[in-house]
Amino acid sequence: MVDVTEKEMDNPTFKCDTVLSDVHLHCPNKRHLMVRLNAVGQPVFLSYFKLLWNTDVLSSEKPVKEATTERERQYRSGDELCDKNRNNLKKERELNSEGIEALLDDDGDLEVVRRPRSASDLEAEDLLRDRVYPVILMKGKEDAFEDEEQECTCNDVVKIEHTMATPLEDVGKQVWRAAFLLADYILFKRDTFRCCSVLELGGGTGITSIIMGTVAKRVYCTDVGEDLLGMCEQNVVLNKHLMELGRGEVKVKELDWLKDEFCTDPETPYSWSEEEIADLHDHCTVIMAADVFYDDDLTDALFRTLYRITHNLRNSCTVYLALEKRLNFTLRHMDVTCEAYSHFRNTLSDLENLQDRKMKYTVEPIKLDFCQFLAYERIEQL
Repeated sequence: MVDVTEKEMDNPTFKCDTVLSDVHLHCPNKRHLMVRLNAVGQPVFLSYFKLLWNTDVLSSEKPVKEATTERERQYRSGDELCDKNRNNLKKERELNSEGIEALLDDDGDLEVVRRPRSASDLEAEDLLRDRVYPVILMKGKEDAFEDEEQECTCNDVVKIEHTMATPLEDVGKQVWRAAFLLADYILFKRDTFRCCSVLELGGGTGITSIIMGTVAKRVYCTDVGEDLLGMCEQNVVLNKHLMELGRGEVKVKELDWLKDEFCTDPETPYSWSEEEIADLHDHCTVIMAADVFYDDDLTDALFRTLYRITHNLRNSCTVYLALEKRLNFTLRHMDVTCEAYSHFRNTLSDLENLQDRKMKYTVEPIKLDFCQFLAYERIEQL
């Protein structure tokens, strides 16, 4: 993973001690407004993520037949969008193939075209790629967001506060692709999660829990760190209107995988009440986690937590895990590897092969042929 800090808030300077999610770098012509500094002095930005369908269908007040017809229309339009994306991708690959052949010299060697570096060169080449810059608020908050709000309706945009680049221990404050992937699946399989009680492990900024909250009855969005949980709670408040359509709720709670028990100290922010723990154990049927497998020790801790919680559930439970395989060249292997993903798969296999008289785990992959409902880059490594 590569990291970046901002120099004069214009051109990013890459360093090795911070981690950058490039989700926002693929959003041309979008402003990322810095709304505040968090408790540790990191800039906090507000981004808008547009839903690719109209969330008015979430409203449970619509007649069932009307809502079903509307949902089918949305799914059909989503299928058409998928087909269009596939055709565009096919054309792009064909053009890329032709382009590569055109770059070969008489001997069959590839003639590499260097990227122009000066502004004049960029204008001369008429490149269409837009640069995305963070913007610092210089006026009142309401005035700063006025233009953004005019571009979108209340029910088709998710607003998320996040950071741009952090140390490894604070990566939960950023937005990652696997969270979007899991959110896509939730929107695609809405009826599967309707009225469920759900637990998210490592919820981060809370975007996946917010999407789940549009259909589920109750979502416990968990992570560690008061600063991170405060940001997550703020995002839940920013998107409360979306969850009200489906009459769901999202509760932000602390859950430390390195501890064996829930935090129940009433003096601690985001602690659990005895009633909430009982509600989780009695009604939870879905557990989810997105992009939390990047450190082997944390992966082991998560699976221990997963085993402990599922052991205490009254009902059978389905666990949805989404992640991005991050490839790195290592000197130890002298090759491109994905060690964090390999460790995750090995641990998952151990869980499936666990000999336990009370519990039985089965593992199966989900085909990624479902439609995309959020604007992000769905890469092959997801």
